[in-house]
Amino acid sequence: MTSQFELSDDTPVYVISVAAQLSGLHPQTLRAYDRLGLVSPGRSAGRGRRYSLRDILTLREVQRLSQEEGINLSGIKRILELELAERRNRLLLAELQAEVSQLRAELESTRSVAARLAALLRRKGEGAALVPVHGTGTGASQAPATGFTVGPGPAGEIDLGAASLARGDSTDRHDNPRREGSWTTS
Repeated sequence: MTSQFELSDDTPVYVISVAAQLSGLHPQTLRAYDRLGLVSPGRSAGRGRRYSLRDILTLREVQRLSQEEGINLSGIKRILELELAERRNRLLLAELQAEVSQLRAELESTRSVAARLAALLRRKGEGAALVPVHGTGTGASQAPATGFTVGPGPAGEIDLGAASLARGDSTDRHDNPRREGSWTTS
């Protein structure tokens, strides 16, 4: 849990005179960059500009690109936009990779349940089949359950609790019966 007193690199704390001193630029230059959209600082309650550490680093980069590389301000603005887009894309990529890892773990768990179920069916030999679980309520608004059960009918069924099957993870297993541990419903 973060405290209201903790500061991050994005916390706007520096007034324009301090930000100008830290970045090596004149306050009027900072105002001009704000108008152009190069660096848009936060605002205080009185509408005064407040710069964050990240803003100051960006101001230094703008100065470097302008002075050392000779890039005009519209080119610098485009560079900054692309860098921001890249940073956002990297964060999104990390989130998606984490989600893929979680889905792979869920799929592996589902495959494990399916393999145990197939073994159970082979051992029982009673003609049991995979049967979709249906909602037990009588209300029209009740959604059906999302798992599968083992057994010849509603009584004594074993709920696998495989919610990921209902999400579509089982589609690959049905479409490609040659994969190891494949199973189908009957």
